Amino acid sequence: MAKAMIAGLVNTHQIEVLGKDMVKLRALNDAFGGKLSLGLLQEGVDVTGKTLLLCVKPHALGAVSSYVQGEAHGLISVLAGTSLKALQEAFTCKHLIRAMPNLAAAHGASMTLLTGDNDFRETSEAILKSIGKTHWLGTEKEFDIAMALTGSGPAFLALVAEALCDGVVREGLKREDATFLARGLFEGFAPLLQANHPALIKEAVMSPGGVTAAGLGALEDCKARSAFMLAIKKTYEKTLK
Repeated sequence: MAKAMIAGLVNTHQIEVLGKDMVKLRALNDAFGGKLSLGLLQEGVDVTGKTLLLCVKPHALGAVSSYVQGEAHGLISVLAGTSLKALQEAFTCKHLIRAMPNLAAAHGASMTLLTGDNDFRETSEAILKSIGKTHWLGTEKEFDIAMALTGSGPAFLALVAEALCDGVVREGLKREDATFLARGLFEGFAPLLQANHPALIKEAVMSPGGVTAAGLGALEDCKARSAFMLAIKKTYEKTLK
């Protein structure tokens, strides 16, 4: 996720990346044409007045915070399941934001969730709009629920795309044709969804007794709708653990 976000931000912001392995940091910098500033994450790193974008594994929160000193201006955390309270206990900063982008950030097309300090909302949204769209939520509970859709959603949609491709390949279509058509399908679906409720899109395609109705009937028989709703539920519950 950090690499995807850097790809979206590197041309519009000055980015300093801190890590514990300088070899990996240099390789990352090379991948972005040497546009990054690099620094070792070690005891005594001064973050006074800086805006931090925290992209580490949640279990590493305590270790990372032990290396930094000073009061940061703002902290934007993308750590799943790590509350504002936990971040406040780990870091000294004026403003705290939780954010959840997705992998589309690398293409400037992330749907990024935000919640936290309203006084830092405008600044954090301006930063994260460099990687796509943003959506502010008023509570952490709403944030954690929505994260199951926008954060994990690309994996769920990837499964749909893969299954649709496998289906037409099973019926005799070449794999390369299936993949090309699936990409075009998803690309064309985005503006449809922007302009219409999902139910209206479905109704527009499904003729009485037609081929789409037969396919949708099969999906309902297999409880596809319930399966996706359960996926959201399990993803949300995992966030809380």
